[in-house]
Amino acid sequence: MGAQEEWQVSCRDIASRRRDMTVFVSQGHIVITVPPGEAAVLTPLEVGRLRAALRDAVVSASNTDM
Repeated sequence: MGAQEEWQVSCRDIASRRRDMTVFVSQGHIVITVPPGEAAVLTPLEVGRLRAALRDAVVSASNTDM
């Protein structure tokens, strides 16, 4: 395929521990994984990165054959 299909976005959990969210494309769908059993706490910069990852994933998903 050649295009990136997985993006990592840094965040913190509710206890302020560093964690990562993952955005990826699976069979034309966008999937977001967050820290297990935790809430993802994002700074404004991290929200911007999540937005960019979601935008890129949508473009990637729209280019796949379903």
